[in-house]
Amino acid sequence: MLVPLSMAVSRKETDCAEQHQHVFQQLGVELQVMGPESLVVRQLPVMLMESDVEPLLRDMLSDLLQYGSSDRIQAHINEIFATMACHGSVRANRKLTLPEMNALLRDMERTERSGQCNHGRPTWTRLTMNELDKLFLRGQ
Repeated sequence: MLVPLSMAVSRKETDCAEQHQHVFQQLGVELQVMGPESLVVRQLPVMLMESDVEPLLRDMLSDLLQYGSSDRIQAHINEIFATMACHGSVRANRKLTLPEMNALLRDMERTERSGQCNHGRPTWTRLTMNELDKLFLRGQ
């Protein structure tokens, strides 16, 4: 961060941030204790740069104090990834070339839970030959 974010916190939260420094570091968040009731955020994951980080960190500190763990930052990053995936998806009526179609299918084969989008809708369906014949009025 070019301009570090300064946060006024309680002494209890400062102690918690120091005690759980490894949790923040694993998530790519660099917190520094600047005083008994002051924290400075010096580094964030790129995914969080456009987020309102202070409430997120306050909630995380609250979770750590109450439960000893928190998944708020990872959950927020996952939401951002889901939004990016949605915006980057192939939209209806977009014409793909044969190599693009093949690449998409190969990517789906390697992707966990590729059978549904992040909204829970299916990304593919199986049709029998009889169902295809009915759709295209063959054999009638």
